[in-house]
Amino acid sequence: MCRTQALADVAGGVKVQSRELLPANVIPRHYHITLEPDFKKLTFDGTVLIDLDVVDDSTSVSFHSLDIEIHKVKISSGGQTISSSPTVSYNEDTQVTKVDFDNAVTKGSKAQLELKFTGHLNDKMAGFYRSTYKNPDGSEGVMAVTQMEPTDARRAFPCFDEPSLKAEFTVTLIADKSLTCLSNMDVASESEITSSTGGSSKKAVTFNKSPLMSTYLVAFIVGELNYIETNDFRVPVRVYAPPGYDIEHGRFSLDLAAKTLAFYEKVFGIDFPLPKMDQIAIADFAQGAMENWGLVTYRVVDLLLDEKISGAATKERVAEVVQHELAHQWFGNLVTMDWWDGLWLNEGFATWASWYSCNVFFPDWKVWEGYVTDSLQRALSLDSLRSSHPIEVPVKKADEINQIFDAISYSKGSCVLRMIATYLGEDVFLEGVRHYLKKHAYGNTQTGDLWASLSEVSGKDVEGVMKVWTKNIGFPVVAVTEKDDGTIHLKQNRFLRTGDTKPEEDTVLYPVFLGLRTKDGVDETLALDKREGEFQVPSTDFFKLNANHTGLYRTSYTPERLEKLGSAAKQGMLSVEDRAGMIADAGALATSGYQKTSGVLNLLKGFDSETEFVVWSEIISRVATIQGAWMFEDKWVRDGLEKFQLELVSAKAHEKGWEFSESDGHIEQQFKAMLFGNAGICGDKIIIQAAKEMFAKYMAGDKSAIHPNIRGSVFSMALKYGGKEEYDAVVNFYRTSTNSDERNTALRCLGRSKDPELIKQTLSLLSGNEVKDQDIYMPTAGLRSHAEGVEALFAWMEEHWDELVVRLPPALSMLGSMVTIFTSSFTKKEQLEKVEKFFADKSTNGFDQSLAQSLDAVRSKISWIERDGADVAAWVKDNGYSS
Repeated sequence: MCRTQALADVAGGVKVQSRELLPANVIPRHYHITLEPDFKKLTFDGTVLIDLDVVDDSTSVSFHSLDIEIHKVKISSGGQTISSSPTVSYNEDTQVTKVDFDNAVTKGSKAQLELKFTGHLNDKMAGFYRSTYKNPDGSEGVMAVTQMEPTDARRAFPCFDEPSLKAEFTVTLIADKSLTCLSNMDVASESEITSSTGGSSKKAVTFNKSPLMSTYLVAFIVGELNYIETNDFRVPVRVYAPPGYDIEHGRFSLDLAAKTLAFYEKVFGIDFPLPKMDQIAIADFAQGAMENWGLVTYRVVDLLLDEKISGAATKERVAEVVQHELAHQWFGNLVTMDWWDGLWLNEGFATWASWYSCNVFFPDWKVWEGYVTDSLQRALSLDSLRSSHPIEVPVKKADEINQIFDAISYSKGSCVLRMIATYLGEDVFLEGVRHYLKKHAYGNTQTGDLWASLSEVSGKDVEGVMKVWTKNIGFPVVAVTEKDDGTIHLKQNRFLRTGDTKPEEDTVLYPVFLGLRTKDGVDETLALDKREGEFQVPSTDFFKLNANHTGLYRTSYTPERLEKLGSAAKQGMLSVEDRAGMIADAGALATSGYQKTSGVLNLLKGFDSETEFVVWSEIISRVATIQGAWMFEDKWVRDGLEKFQLELVSAKAHEKGWEFSESDGHIEQQFKAMLFGNAGICGDKIIIQAAKEMFAKYMAGDKSAIHPNIRGSVFSMALKYGGKEEYDAVVNFYRTSTNSDERNTALRCLGRSKDPELIKQTLSLLSGNEVKDQDIYMPTAGLRSHAEGVEALFAWMEEHWDELVVRLPPALSMLGSMVTIFTSSFTKKEQLEKVEKFFADKSTNGFDQSLAQSLDAVRSKISWIERDGADVAAWVKDNGYSS
């Protein structure tokens, strides 16, 4: 598209429609990047030759760079040097380097920008960085890896680091002959050269030229690597890992990748366009995975799977991540959003596609049932805060981008796609996706381009319907009133978790797909697109809105209707998704004051005959949400809620048992594990004793004593009900295990201990080098489960804030996640004030949205307890849980 330049030049960058963009006087067409990492100095030397189209007569070129020292700049055109010593200036705020020269390059000509530079192999998991791992002999290995998204390609090489400035890339890596070199493309040639850094003989590996792609998808790896390969797909598919990891643990991901690529080719109607697909496990990785075209990078635990050590939930996570990243090869890589406000186009679709493909490959996992309690609830939870943001969020500067990699872009984005797929029909939806991908292949798009393709294929006004959902914050609650004449009256209002929606915040009217379920089936044609409306119901004996919870809204029924729906659930008239979603709605409505919390507790009590894992998962989640909000209330009330949960789950846990066999299906394994863990944590004495016995045998060397599905629960019980001996055993297990999944389990459980000295020991892991930066959040998980831990976390943050900011720079994403962890579990006014006071005199750039969302979450709990504190206390007492 044609970009409109503002009149003013802003420090080497130009603000276009409020975006901080580079001047458009030149356009990059091809990069030849040569890089040579030095593992002793932890630096890299590089050159880049960028072929440019000159759009306007120009005496300057501006490009992005960050933490790079540029030694030499040369501008040439038509085979002639324009300048070999131009004036170079740098703007730190915009991360833009500007090169000024005397002789203009003329409009319509070709030019070349040649740069020599040095960079730092940093330890921030951004750009071209270093990752360390343990070799089999215990020594430390180092490899050089990349993470460019969203704006860190500029840390690796000077570039035009905007997604719409697609170019072709030729990469050459210079390294010791013993090391493996990887990039997006396959190897074109390999030659022996003399290193410029030390005079030794090295190899120069040049890769074939890539298709047109955005800078954030460029990837290169240098290190000692092992691999496995399959030829089950049209092009070679490999999984790589450093020494010290069993490469055979990549077999599940390897085979799944080959099948998934073939499946996506068929579904999307376009062949995978690259000559190979590599997937690599990296020991230091801030995200779960990254979809670099042809070279997908992963956290170790999200790619390598040891099915003897990992449980069913871990296997499902690995499958979802692999299929998510491979969906991006088409949706994101082949067709890319033109700017970061369209991030959801990438992430929302890849999330939807991962569930869609998972359902095809593993139908017994019933992932669409889990979707209702997973992605949908995550989306609705975040979007019920004032500090949420639209799916299409205005993004102006680089430091704002990381904050939108959240549940809105991923989960809400995928939910609106699921909603429109249900509305159009899945076949029509996918035909529209094929049309969109073919029309815009190798190009950039905006959200409206997807709606246009779906409209063209379906004949429906998709944009008119969907722009309301993507351009506005929030979603509605639909209140249902029943009338005597067989009609129902529906009214929509914006839903806020804090329960204090103001009139000026409630002006958006959403097109709400009603999905009316009756005895006759589901009517998907009905929609509420006004504030209020009346609809005929065939029989008011039984009806339910939002069948299977494909719609993005909450439904508020009268207590009488809710009771009838509870009965309908027992009679088998509601789907699993209906039952789980109904419980989720009731819980959320209690949080915001639409219903009494005692009514939700009664509803949950009535589900004692429920048989499905997903529904039980939501029941337990809703009780846990209440317990979390009441964490700092009177002990007898907290204990009463725990007794209630124990009563809910204990009999079911014993009925299911905690022995696992080959005949247990994927869901049954998770069901048993969930009930066992919850009953034990809530005080089931038989289960606690069983866990203690398993723990003792396991730590004595019998690795068969604890099944992988319940390892975390057993560790948690040992720590909650044990002392220093059990704590030391888990710490030692963390230090000696070589399996990432096992080590993560240990880290997540440590905080369960409430002993003040052991809390200090757990917090000490947040400093120093024992826990990698990528895992710094893990020791906090157990601490957030009790009041002592929550208070200790915030106190630690107050004391160590300065070192935390250095370790996790605000411009990257992890600091915002840690701020959420340190602050969002509070429930009291005085705690809220303490957080506000701490941050009052600090710059919150890079995590202001995370902080605002945390404070909103705390405010919602404060108002909830103010409304229903006495109600819950009375319910606990009246139901006999207070003794």
